[in-house]
Amino acid sequence: MRPSLAAGAAGIGALACLGACATTPVRAPAPVIASRPVPNPPSTTPPAAAAPGYPYARALTPLSSLPGWADEDHVAALRAFQIGCGANKAPPWRAVCKRAKEQPVTDDASARAFFEDNFRADVRPSTGLLTAYFAPEYPAQITPDEIFSAPVRAKPDDLVMVDPGPGDSRGRKVGKQMVDEELVAYPERVDIEAAPVDSALAFMRAEDLFFLQIQGSGQLVFPDGHRMKAIYAADNGRPFVGIARPMSDEGLLAPNHTSGDAIRGWLADHRGSAANAVMDKDPRYVFFNLVPDDASDPAGAAGIALPAGRSIAVDPSYHAYGELYWIDAAAPVLSGAARTYRRLAVALDTGSAIRGEVRADLYMGRGDQAGAEAGHVRHTLSLIRLVPVTGSGSTTGSGSTAGAKDEKTP
Repeated sequence: MRPSLAAGAAGIGALACLGACATTPVRAPAPVIASRPVPNPPSTTPPAAAAPGYPYARALTPLSSLPGWADEDHVAALRAFQIGCGANKAPPWRAVCKRAKEQPVTDDASARAFFEDNFRADVRPSTGLLTAYFAPEYPAQITPDEIFSAPVRAKPDDLVMVDPGPGDSRGRKVGKQMVDEELVAYPERVDIEAAPVDSALAFMRAEDLFFLQIQGSGQLVFPDGHRMKAIYAADNGRPFVGIARPMSDEGLLAPNHTSGDAIRGWLADHRGSAANAVMDKDPRYVFFNLVPDDASDPAGAAGIALPAGRSIAVDPSYHAYGELYWIDAAAPVLSGAARTYRRLAVALDTGSAIRGEVRADLYMGRGDQAGAEAGHVRHTLSLIRLVPVTGSGSTTGSGSTAGAKDEKTP
């Protein structure tokens, strides 16, 4: 999550959102770029968070009717569900999770039968936006030089994390500063970066640190080969502002070439005042802790390690962690993108840029290859909730939990 990423992060879909999320990871070569979500028509049913156990009155459909279902890797999907389903404590989900963990993962036919026997699909006509994020790996140094000049900062002593205001369903704490015994807004990115740092955790290239903050977490590789995880510690409480759209509007990048790789490449080529001016358009700033790297995927807002390619960040106002979804995403808008993404995925993360009922940020995994793919994901999305079949053959909804990750996209 983004502050997990969690802290958090991902889509980098957020680039647009730079112009999206990791979770905790969370996001490589360049984060993904998400731009403004596609507007969705109003929901015809109460969101999950408002009505735990809400029964489904609409007709549900068999999974065999889902586009691309026959081509799914059901074994990989079942393994991911076994990892993530415990995040949902609603009775129908506890029951189906127990059955999943007792199900041997032997072949595609049996895995497919498990899903078809235990779930129905809640297919709805509204569409939204799919972006993606990843757990980045970046070079870092203990001492600064002309290139590795950006300090990785620990949480400042004067930063206070407070609970969100009434009606904020995200459950994330907000950074404030104590001034004359009053809590006020913490300084923006440009002011934080102008202030001297007494003891940096490490030093990075400025564009790498910027993407690390979007992702919420990542791995740092030092010249002697040792590796550390940079984990979200706190943020300054400012809203995330994507830079993809401003860069396009100002003619710095072509409208259909605002992928994470393209943005990061431009920042690297214009390192210094020009790149800083662009990055300063995002007032949000993330602080980190460093811990030994155990080579595992990061945990999302649900507190569970994110299965690569099979976990999504969602808006917890509408979706519960541990729920299962069929992603049907087509019509990419970025050059070099895969034509479609159709797969089962578990909701295990959230992010400040992940808002709306039909909005998802797909976690792609760790490293450059995952980042390269994540940076090209910006697709029209149909997000189809799978509903557990109870012992009586009926179906029920479920409650929602909240988490905290960051944007996940530039």
